[in-house]
Amino acid sequence: MDPVLLILAGVTAFILFRLISVMGTRTGHEQRSELEPVRPKSARDQQSDTDFGVDLDDDVAPPKPVSTNARVLREADASFDEGEFLNGARGAYEMIVEGFASGDLRSIRTFLDTSIYDAFKSAVAARETAGQSVDLKFVGIEHAAIVASEVTDQWMSATAEFTSNQVRVTRDKEGEVVDGDPNRIDLVKDRWTFSRKLGSNDPNWTLVATGGGA
Repeated sequence: MDPVLLILAGVTAFILFRLISVMGTRTGHEQRSELEPVRPKSARDQQSDTDFGVDLDDDVAPPKPVSTNARVLREADASFDEGEFLNGARGAYEMIVEGFASGDLRSIRTFLDTSIYDAFKSAVAARETAGQSVDLKFVGIEHAAIVASEVTDQWMSATAEFTSNQVRVTRDKEGEVVDGDPNRIDLVKDRWTFSRKLGSNDPNWTLVATGGGA
């Protein structure tokens, strides 16, 4: 083989070896390419630049405002959320109305104070003794709002007014209608009072009083 070609091959091999040996090696002093996009720091990146002693409570959103009628509850419990309370109250109202109408008090027992449970139980027993039954179709709740509240002896109480659409029919043992109209939707107003102990680990409210709406 031509000695010149051998020399050129050796030089080429040496250059390739040097290129391979430095590929992927980082010196720690690389400069950002002008073509590399510059991205703003994410919240995670910014947090890493700060001390570990940063107060994370600074990022907590302030509590949502409450209505005038619920202000005393917020003053007693800074975590009280009126919107969440009303959402829960709506669900409880519908379940309790349907449970009472069907006579299934077991399914709603946990929502009822003992005095309310006993009153419902007596009413259901009297209805059964009379041979009557109630057909109820719950159409929906049009409106729900806290109309009064108080805090007494470490107990929070909230009175909620509900306006709902219901089809309610009472039938005798023969199936004849004795009250209501199966073809009519009634607008029903109720004022129910729920109670919960301050600082309780149980987030649920208990029904302690019922009454018609104003």
